[in-house]
Amino acid sequence: MNFNSLILAYFDENKRDLPWRATNDPFKIWLSEIILQQTRVDQGMKFYHDFTCEFETIFDLAAADEQKVLRLWQGLGYYSRARNLHATAMHLAQECNGIFPTDFAELKKLKGIGDYTAAAIASIAFQQAVPAVDGNMYRVFSRYFNIENDLSASATKKIFWDIGMEVIDPKRPGDFNQAIMDLGATICTPKNFQCDRCPLNESCEALRLNKVATLPIKTKKTKVSNRFFHFIIMEDQQRVILSKRTGKDVWQNLYTFPLIETETDLLDHGWVIDKQLDAALSFVSEEKHILSHQNLFIKFWELPLKEEELIDLSTLENNLFVDLDSLDEFPFPKPIEKIINSKYFD
Repeated sequence: MNFNSLILAYFDENKRDLPWRATNDPFKIWLSEIILQQTRVDQGMKFYHDFTCEFETIFDLAAADEQKVLRLWQGLGYYSRARNLHATAMHLAQECNGIFPTDFAELKKLKGIGDYTAAAIASIAFQQAVPAVDGNMYRVFSRYFNIENDLSASATKKIFWDIGMEVIDPKRPGDFNQAIMDLGATICTPKNFQCDRCPLNESCEALRLNKVATLPIKTKKTKVSNRFFHFIIMEDQQRVILSKRTGKDVWQNLYTFPLIETETDLLDHGWVIDKQLDAALSFVSEEKHILSHQNLFIKFWELPLKEEELIDLSTLENNLFVDLDSLDEFPFPKPIEKIINSKYFD
């Protein structure tokens, strides 16, 4: 049997039972693919269920307030995915009567949809024979065909795309792409790969050459920066000041406590004009939060205030004065959600 037949036979017997595989609705397939970017399947299942229950159609998603979308997304991270999801839903609902393009090239024109997601939608929902080139396909192809090209090189993606176009089954392109996804996620994994269980083991070049552990090759490392965040929790036992994140930075349009960013992990107390307030500032907790390109070193500080002081500070740009009982209405990044759910706010 050739590669094509082997991978599809494996899929027919072992495919994972996932809710988005029970439909050809491009809206739900698109939603699942956006959720699963940078997210494990077991984690994404709950969010897929929550979104499809809340938004049964693309028109429901388009009509929603962005804050509600971000609140439902809370916990998934990479919030630009949710903002793009909402923006594309509005575009399709308002400009295209809710109808998705059926062609790979047209799908790529939509906000937040790149080559992989466009190929996944085109192949699964519309049976267009285009390979969904992602980390799983890189890994499976590089090992099976013994491809030593560096994934960091710009020309490498076309090599995998061309191979995918050659081997994809034109009659079952969606199943083919999903078979690669499943194999890469469960057997041909980055580590702890299970070659003895792999349906391709009799013809895998990397296994024959004892190179499974060294493929695929990726030499370029992402530059990571360190940032130091100090969140000031200003509350009076019943209310607290929140600050909405704006601009093109982490956690855009989410809510946090007022933030002071410093060049080191030390907080310069000169940020407050009133020295009495400065003296009242007390340390609460700290944590390290890792993003794809940034390490955030976070400290939380408490500043108890009287009602009139809170009201005055809440008039500052992007600040909002809210009841503690209404915090569940706002979308928060994970570190803020954690401290709100901790005993600190019990």
